[in-house]
Amino acid sequence: MFQFTVPGMTCGGCARRVTNAILSVDPEAQVITDPPARDVKVTTRADEQALVAALAEAGYPAQRKDQPAAA
Repeated sequence: MFQFTVPGMTCGGCARRVTNAILSVDPEAQVITDPPARDVKVTTRADEQALVAALAEAGYPAQRKDQPAAA
């Protein structure tokens, strides 16, 4: 399971676009979004880099929640 912070996800519409971006990589992924917290939890077999790339392409840059922020 991956947990991401998605700063641009602020509403239900954003959450749908984030979910659709992830499902475009793995249609069988389980996605839980929390727009107020800007959190996304994904259970998938897909590669982390593919998920991050799909989210960025959809306009929602993401970072693994358990990774330190880049300086």
